[in-house]
Amino acid sequence: MKNLLVAVLFILIAAPVFSQGPSASFVDYQRALPRPGDALKRKEDTLQKQFAAKGLSWPARYVYIRSFKYDGEMEVWIKNERKEPFKLFKTYRICALAGTLGPKRMQGDYQVPEGFYYINEFNPNSAYYLSLGLNYPNASDKILSDSINPGGDIYIHGSCVTVGCIPVTDKQIDEIYILAAYARNNGQDYIPVHIYPVRYNNKRSATYLANLEKNDSQLKSFADQLESVYDHFEITHQLPVIMTSSNGDYVYDGLSKKVASATVEKPKRNPMPHRTRNITELADVVGQWPQFPGGGDNFLKYLDKMGKALVPSLPDGKKKANVMIEFIVDKDGTPTNFKVLNGVSEEFDDELITVLEQMPTWQPAILNDNPVAKKMKQSFLIQ
Repeated sequence: MKNLLVAVLFILIAAPVFSQGPSASFVDYQRALPRPGDALKRKEDTLQKQFAAKGLSWPARYVYIRSFKYDGEMEVWIKNERKEPFKLFKTYRICALAGTLGPKRMQGDYQVPEGFYYINEFNPNSAYYLSLGLNYPNASDKILSDSINPGGDIYIHGSCVTVGCIPVTDKQIDEIYILAAYARNNGQDYIPVHIYPVRYNNKRSATYLANLEKNDSQLKSFADQLESVYDHFEITHQLPVIMTSSNGDYVYDGLSKKVASATVEKPKRNPMPHRTRNITELADVVGQWPQFPGGGDNFLKYLDKMGKALVPSLPDGKKKANVMIEFIVDKDGTPTNFKVLNGVSEEFDDELITVLEQMPTWQPAILNDNPVAKKMKQSFLIQ
């Protein structure tokens, strides 16, 4: 534990300070300001309608933002209960990109940072319309970047121009600013923003990054650390606890659990409600079995990534486990009615089902040219 610098991101750093009236809510304060007030008048109603169309509850209590530099996209994920998985609300196009792939390491390099940050400032009078400040340099950056002048003033902002920030259109920052303001209003002091070099599951993007990494071992090591967190979220739709080691590396798998367990008393986890359907007809014999997107090999890769992502959730002292699950691929391709036939513990099995319910839609089984519901069983390793 002596090799760890500070570090549970979003927890151990003092809460950002915002100036507002003693009794006004944060959203009310923003509503009284010219630009945010106009944005709320224009966008609040349409945001509520967009939430309703996607079956989401307005307003979101938790917001998570992740950005992909090479792909030029930024996602906004939301949820309303701490233990439930995040759901994707919208993907926005990033207007412009300064610099190249790789982290920011000094003032004036025009690089967009890469790594794990949070929103630490709401600027209603930005030179770029509205902006949300990020806590660059973070604990890792302070170790790995220029010690005298690492740079700063990194924002998500409007106006579609950049010299190292993340720019979107004014209409887009209206929405993002409002969503973040409501989350802040509901008590989310640390709105996480993860900035990745590429979408790791996009073949073209991953190939481009791999070519850059061939002659840059430091870039590869750094990008691999980010990819581990990306994979974790892709499988679980939950954020892991992220730490920073004494050499500036991000740490989250296994070690983060050990340290967090030693410093933070974790509350007992209440079981999550799970998705079930009343399926009265199951096909015993089919002409074509259900197909996972991309085929059987992709399903095995999916399970392998899931197994790695869930290692930190294993009970203390347990490093791996062999589990068996049962579920139904319904005739519309939805995987549902998950059961753990061979599990680990009541708490772990409950979390496993919650993660499994994020599985993508399958191609359903076919019998006599018609889709049918089919029960599946599968074993895999958590390691």
